[in-house]
Formats: sequence, C-alpha cells, structure tokens
Amino acid sequence: MIVKSPGASGFMDAALAQAQAAGKRGEVPVGAVIVHDGTILAAAGNRTRSDRDVTGHAEILAIRLAAERLATERLSDCDLYVTLEPCAMCAAAISFARIRRLYYGAADPKGGAVEHGVRFFHAKTCHHAPEVYSGIGDAAASDLLKAFFQDRR
Repeated sequence: MIVKSPGASGFMDAALAQAQAAGKRGEVPVGAVIVHDGTILAAAGNRTRSDRDVTGHAEILAIRLAAERLATERLSDCDLYVTLEPCAMCAAAISFARIRRLYYGAADPKGGAVEHGVRFFHAKTCHHAPEVYSGIGDAAASDLLKAFFQDRR
C-alpha cells in the first residue's frame, strides 16, 4: 500500500486507522506508518496475537515492509508515525533501521522506552537516535487504547 497523505496529522490519521483495524482483530490497537518522500511506504497494526509472534508490533512490521520495498535495511530517509510511544524492542529496531524521524501519539509511562523507562535513544550504547516528536494525535490514540482495555476488564 503506497498512499500520499497530507502532513503529520494525515500520516498519524493513517496510523490511527491501522490501530483501529488491529483493535477490531483483538490486537492491542497500535498502528504505524513509514513515510518516504511524502508518501506512505508501509503501514501496519499490531499482530502479536494473530501471528503468535511477540515481535509482531506495528513498528517492527512496518519497518520490515518498508525495508523490503526499498530493498535496504537502512531507512535513513524515512519517518515513522506510530500511535503509541515505542517499547524498548521497537526503539532498538528504529535505531538499527536508522529511521530519520519518529512521531508518536500517546505516551506510555509503563512500557514506553523513548521518553519513559529506559529512554533508549539517550543510552550511550544507542547507535542512532531519530528526531522525536511526541503528542501527535495523542488524545485519539489514548482514547482508542483506553476503550480497548476497558472492554476487556
């Protein structure tokens, strides 16, 4: 799926659509899109349960797809939009992929690793840190996650 979309809010809207689709499949509703030259190159929602794969986070899936489409493991000209602050695993993948910019919606004080927890990109062992922009579409992303977990309690 390659789609042109207008600006940061449009790209985050596309990530939110992926999160909503993941939630409807019974997955934790997190979505991600990777943008290259103003075009959505890859889009994914969480698939940990359906794929029975703990690495099936939206960010990892989008990185895999973008790398395949660009035929390179380095995504240094790409930006990632994700609805939730990435965990440590995803932050490491973002670093290794050399993502240029990370935009995320909702903060994750419990499991996030960008501005919470281990703060992966600030570690001395981090090889590459993207520019980070938080709070893009945070209310919509937070509401989606809250409703998902409230329905399961």
